[in-house]
Amino acid sequence: MCGRSSLTVTEKELEKRFNATFYSEDLERYNPLPNFNVAPTHMHPVMTNLDQEHLQFFRWGLIPFWAKDIKVGYKMINARKETLLEKNTFKNAVNKKRCIVPFDGFYEWKKTEDGKQPYRIVTTDTDIFSVAGLWERWKSPEGQDIYSFTLITQEPNELMTDIHNRMPAILLPDQERDWLDMTIPAEEAIQMLEPYPSELMKAYRVSKRVGNVRENDKELIHEVNES
Repeated sequence: MCGRSSLTVTEKELEKRFNATFYSEDLERYNPLPNFNVAPTHMHPVMTNLDQEHLQFFRWGLIPFWAKDIKVGYKMINARKETLLEKNTFKNAVNKKRCIVPFDGFYEWKKTEDGKQPYRIVTTDTDIFSVAGLWERWKSPEGQDIYSFTLITQEPNELMTDIHNRMPAILLPDQERDWLDMTIPAEEAIQMLEPYPSELMKAYRVSKRVGNVRENDKELIHEVNES
């Protein structure tokens, strides 16, 4: 499961990386960057298949259009690649509502003799990477439209195998627009999702403070020694 990440860049850096712009009203309303400890329910930038000229802020944790309660999103922060076409919630979205979600790192916990140790994992070939995701629009009982997303996860690569049994479906830069291309059938789009090359990734130990969602400062992304 991928349940904690980071995006420590500015909106200008994101706009340059994805050749897209933010809606000014979104920046005024949310302005969550930089975020050293991105967690479920946070508003986070995404780019959807319907609007590839803009980055928008969606809520992390997919809320299906049929949901009765917003709390459903707590259980849908991730979607397994292997079952996207089996579960109705994700089958609809992978056919009609794909998105890419930018990060510059993600956190995962490794079981050790001294308890769970958090690691931060980054890509070494690009400062900002994107994860394949799905999005939805849900109307609350009060009539408010809430846009949300989930991250697709898959089997780990060699680097991640030693840390966790799942990893986010990180896209190569030249795959990003293909994932958003709805003329590419869902089955074919899913097949392009392969574990990111281990040689292009790095993992290092970070402070256990990252486990507390209220902690959010630049020290969280710094490497800590084994002691």
